[in-house]
Amino acid sequence: MSVSTAACAQSVCAPLPVLGRDVTVPLVTGGEVTYAALDYAASAPALQRVWDDVAAYAPYYGSVHRGAGYLSQLSTDLFENARRTVAEFLGCRSDDQLVFTRSTTDSLNLLARALPAGCQVFVFETEHHAGLLPWQDAEVTYLDAPRTPQQAVATLERALADRTASVQEGRGPALVCVTGASNVTGELWPVRELAAAAHAHGARIVLDAAQLAPHHPVSVRDLDVDWVAFSGHKLYAPFGAGVLAGRGDWLREAEPYLAGGGASRKVTRRADGGVDVEWHDSAARHEAGSPNVIGAYSIASACKALTEAGFDTLVAREEQLITKVREGLAEVPQIKILSLFGDDAPRVGVLSFVVEGWNSSHFAAALSAEYGIGVRDGLFCAHPLVRTLLGSDPRTQGECGAPEAAPGEKSLNAIRVSFGAGTPDEHVDRFVAAVKELVREGAKWQYRTEDGRCVPAV
Repeated sequence: MSVSTAACAQSVCAPLPVLGRDVTVPLVTGGEVTYAALDYAASAPALQRVWDDVAAYAPYYGSVHRGAGYLSQLSTDLFENARRTVAEFLGCRSDDQLVFTRSTTDSLNLLARALPAGCQVFVFETEHHAGLLPWQDAEVTYLDAPRTPQQAVATLERALADRTASVQEGRGPALVCVTGASNVTGELWPVRELAAAAHAHGARIVLDAAQLAPHHPVSVRDLDVDWVAFSGHKLYAPFGAGVLAGRGDWLREAEPYLAGGGASRKVTRRADGGVDVEWHDSAARHEAGSPNVIGAYSIASACKALTEAGFDTLVAREEQLITKVREGLAEVPQIKILSLFGDDAPRVGVLSFVVEGWNSSHFAAALSAEYGIGVRDGLFCAHPLVRTLLGSDPRTQGECGAPEAAPGEKSLNAIRVSFGAGTPDEHVDRFVAAVKELVREGAKWQYRTEDGRCVPAV
């Protein structure tokens, strides 16, 4: 179903049509309304272009790499062409490897498995858990939350300088893991400056681009990072695939992430009854099993769509939406927008906030049930960061999205609104209006806790 010209005349249409833009949902107060999907930071809806490309290919689906049949050869070409398309989208260097994974989390866990012995990892406490947690088998230095981009660079430089000063002969290498854009505040991090600081001290750097790649161009070469990781489902390609791209030496030298067919070049029996394995040294080394061809192809399709739309145009329009949301929320004194770097910090279309007098889960539930607006509440798989922003001990454990605190404790959760190239202006306008009305008039319905969630009472 296409968006009508009349509808576009009433509100500015999104530059890239997505699935679900015409879906209606019921309201507890009666009637139905077109659903406003404003949770892009969790999973963006599929681009119509991606869906159409996948549907066109689906009848030709076949096994890849080892099939002799026509469909297998076609699928192999499509899979490897997708690899080249994504590598071009990421500005990869000629000797970089690009491995298809399941997600950003999977990509960073793969890299963690490939770390050389004795590698020391530096990571800010502000990272998403995907960047914070995979390094458990390494020596990890957790860096405190910076309050300016300049402080982030200075903090990293000090930590790396201390390591250099105390380094012992034979000590292993170092790796820095940093996000490109926060999944909580949307704020852009100084990736190029952090990469320069890392390299000045002989360390490597991996960029978590899960929130950056859907909104801004990401170039391995221009940012001078060693690796970049992102997820297809945040890039309008929700088919269970992700990417790790960058330097190949650690990946070639590491044991395969998964052992199995596709990763092995040659397997032979030994006289003692065991087996000898010769592993591939290409990306196939870490892509054992039948690959997610649909996922890889959908990422490539999304990359093409974003490139053709032009990031300059997409960024300019998104900044208008960000301004509209920020100015609208600023008109409500009871609202506090969460920020590390301050109100003027550049950001992508991700904002988190709290409302005085409201539990965030209650507020988010009311937005959904009474207005048909989907946002997210909780700690956003970035517990230390959100707890820091909310004034709590960042080491305190908490359950993501828990609507109520333990007796006597402060309830710690926030509301996150996020949007992108598929968001029409009307959805943002509805969100701002709904927030103001909820704060002013309160919820029209009663809510209760069920299985850890705040839901409308029946």
